[in-house]
Amino acid sequence: MAQVVVFGHRASLDAHRGALSDAIHGAVVAALDYPPEKRFHRFIGLDDADFVHPADRGPDYTIIEIAMFEGRSDAAKRLLIDELFTRIESATGILPHSVEITITETPKVHWGIRGQNAADLTLDYSVDV
Repeated sequence: MAQVVVFGHRASLDAHRGALSDAIHGAVVAALDYPPEKRFHRFIGLDDADFVHPADRGPDYTIIEIAMFEGRSDAAKRLLIDELFTRIESATGILPHSVEITITETPKVHWGIRGQNAADLTLDYSVDV
């Protein structure tokens, strides 16, 4: 499971939402061997007054938070971050300097999904990549 939340200036997210979603999902699928049909993205557009950051990050400053089951290797997580920077810049023109990414992993037992505890689910994909 991977849940993605994207924060940014409202105008930038409005302009780039589709391309960002495609770039993020492509990176997750490629780096984590994730099923293409499982896309879970939330975009939180912020007013300028509500998004305080250093001026050098620019108006396209974007924060991507990815929550996922634990189990992926460090190599897979490094690849994911590299893929995100590359694909986002290619798809949107947003420079890597203006993107920050955090990955949070939790045990499956900490997730409730489809009416049950995720530790009890049979997944159709592996998290051991």
